[in-house]
Amino acid sequence: MSHSSHLFKDGNILMGHFEGKTVLVTGGAGGQGASHVRAYHRHGANVVVAGISEDESLRLVDELGDGAAFAKIDVADESDWTTAVAATEQLFGPISILVNNAGIQNPAATIENTDLADWERVIRINLTGQFLGIKTVAPSMRRGGGGVVVNIASTMAHTGTAFYAPYVASKWALRGLTRTAALELGRDNIRVNSIHPGVVSTPFITEPTVPGQQPIGDFYSADPYAIQRLAEPEDITHAVLYLTSPEAAFATGTELVVDGGLLLGPALRYDSES
Repeated sequence: MSHSSHLFKDGNILMGHFEGKTVLVTGGAGGQGASHVRAYHRHGANVVVAGISEDESLRLVDELGDGAAFAKIDVADESDWTTAVAATEQLFGPISILVNNAGIQNPAATIENTDLADWERVIRINLTGQFLGIKTVAPSMRRGGGGVVVNIASTMAHTGTAFYAPYVASKWALRGLTRTAALELGRDNIRVNSIHPGVVSTPFITEPTVPGQQPIGDFYSADPYAIQRLAEPEDITHAVLYLTSPEAAFATGTELVVDGGLLLGPALRYDSES
């Protein structure tokens, strides 16, 4: 399979230089994760699809062929991370890029009606998982002379959202983790940034969190916003590629919002004839 080291759009080189890099993506078989994995592989990187969904991950690895591998990781299990990093280095060399993409949503409930187990599970995966990713992958990046971490956060990291306290809390905390890691690792040539997607058309949004509940997407309409559609996974992938490319070499601790104007509020129309 031939690979291009650049991504082109309308004839312009937007990003590149992934040829031969080693990229690990958690939740790599999911809607956004699979998009990221395919893009990196298409541009010449060695990719590790990391997660707990073995069947889905192996199907993606088989589809991609050479330069793709699976690592079974419960992101909140430090020993899983240690094992996966060692296996990745043995197969492809030091990790250049980590995309902390794995995350879950809690069943919709008020704070008073949220089970402690649901709270702890969301925090464990969405926050502790990303903490452990940075902790265990940073030494590998340092061995390779540097690298880039992208933490996938959310627009919910900038607002309060009723019925989703565990998820919102995990994403707000991730902002602080990202900034602290950026300060600690910058002198080692390791950049750490976060991306804050809005509503993305993936099963995370379009399918119920638990049986019997409506999907989150049922409560959302893009009509009032500046860009009147849901995001596609590729919209987030373009942002991930940019932040992990040399074109973003001076960006660390950055929060890149990709939400079609959701956080801006409604785009009110002005009728000049009225």
